[in-house]
This record gives sequence, C-alpha cells and structure tokens, in this order.
Amino acid sequence: MKQFVLSFPPNPEGMIRLYDRDYHYIVRVRRLKPGMSFKARLPDGEETQVRILSTVDNILIGECLAHNTRPAANLLPPIMLFQGLPKGSKLDLIIKQASECGVSMVAPFESEYSTARLSRDPGEKLNRWEKIAKEARQQSGSSTETKIRKPCGFKNLLEYWESIKKEHENPLGILLHQEPLENGPLAKGSFHGYLNNQPGLVALAVGPEGGFSPAEASLFMTAGFRPLLMGNTILRTETAALYGIAAIRTILLESETWKPISTE
Repeated sequence: MKQFVLSFPPNPEGMIRLYDRDYHYIVRVRRLKPGMSFKARLPDGEETQVRILSTVDNILIGECLAHNTRPAANLLPPIMLFQGLPKGSKLDLIIKQASECGVSMVAPFESEYSTARLSRDPGEKLNRWEKIAKEARQQSGSSTETKIRKPCGFKNLLEYWESIKKEHENPLGILLHQEPLENGPLAKGSFHGYLNNQPGLVALAVGPEGGFSPAEASLFMTAGFRPLLMGNTILRTETAALYGIAAIRTILLESETWKPISTE
C-alpha cells in the first residue's frame, strides 16, 4: 500500500508544514486542496489523517486529526544492516530494499576489501540515501522508520555495536561470510538456531565485494557476532543483504508457527 511518510512529527498543536518535494507531491502530483485530507505515517510508525488547511506560498499547512496505534509488524525487534561499502550505486539499491523490508537502521562502513572509500563530506550522499529510504517506505507501506547512519570506519562500527548492545536485551549479531570460519557448532550456525532465543535486536553484517577479511571476521566474532554460511553459493553483496534481511524477517514473523521436529 502506498503511503505518505512525514519527515517530522506534528507540533504540540498537531500541526504540520510541508515544503519543496513534499509540497509538490501532495499539491501538484496528488492535486489535493485545502479542506481535503490524506493518510500519512508519522516517523515513529503510527498512522494519521491530515486535513489540509492552506497551500499558500508553496507551503502546505495541515492538521493531524487522529493517530492509530502502531501496526503489529513493529512488534518485531529492530533489524539493523551493517553494510560494507560496495562499488558504484549498489548501496542505493541496498538501502531501497532494506527500507522496503522494514530495516530500522542501515550502517555503511569501510571494510578492508571495500573498493569505495569514505568521503570527507558525505552530506550529499547521506541526503540522497535518506530520500531513497523515504520513497521506498512510501511505495512499500513499511511502518518502520529506516535511518541511515553516516558511513564510518570498521573500528567506529564496532564501537557503535558495543554502544547499542547496552540498549537492548539479548542483542544478536549475525555475520554473513563467504566460507566457513571455524570447526565446531558455530561453523554450522543457522538463522533458525540464532533467532530461536527471541533477540531484542538483530544486526546483520554483510561485506562488500570480496566479503570480509580474516582479521575483520575475527574481530566481529570477538564482538559477539555469530557466523553464518548461506548455502553453497557466493552471493553478490546486494543479493546477500536482501537474502539475509528476508530470512530474518520471515523467521521472526512466523516464529509462533514453527515447531521443533520430534526426535522420538
């Protein structure tokens, strides 16, 4: 279902103002006028009905009439994507797909095998990625606000992981890797096995082209990430991200319907 996503919540009086692209979309594209109403979603995921009061001087002033409770899909734990910087415009596609799938945070970082490098001033790219995320939410109907973190280095990413772990009960980090990392139970980890313990947060780490270096994989595991090898094929980084997110969401959404196989 298509939706309009408000970039900011209404003020204490329940009023909103829309400018530029948002104004153009509502007034020029959808051709709505004062007195008419449209459905919108607040940044926190709640739905609201907005009545247009005026459209003077290319500014839409509207009143939020009612809020509906957040949909059940938001009862899932936050899902974050730690994405190694890929080549070209692949990150645009990854952010689009992650936003459609209800990922709460995309955190790009420079990995050892990243061909793309950090920009000194990523502001322009960050603005574009935020627009891509918003448009994807509006197209897909996702109730989850997808935030894009400023790209960082590998060390900074692990520091960020340590900080957010403290904010959630039973956090889970899953490291997608292109080859088995070790012998023993961890080498045979599965999405079902890792997600069976009702995590309060799930972070999925996906490498750039070429995957993670042995040193990076070791540091991820030291930080508590659990390694996972998906089948016997090596996926492109943009495919691996979508594959992993879809698997996590499917298992979490259907967790109550899964039953252990009897060994008797």
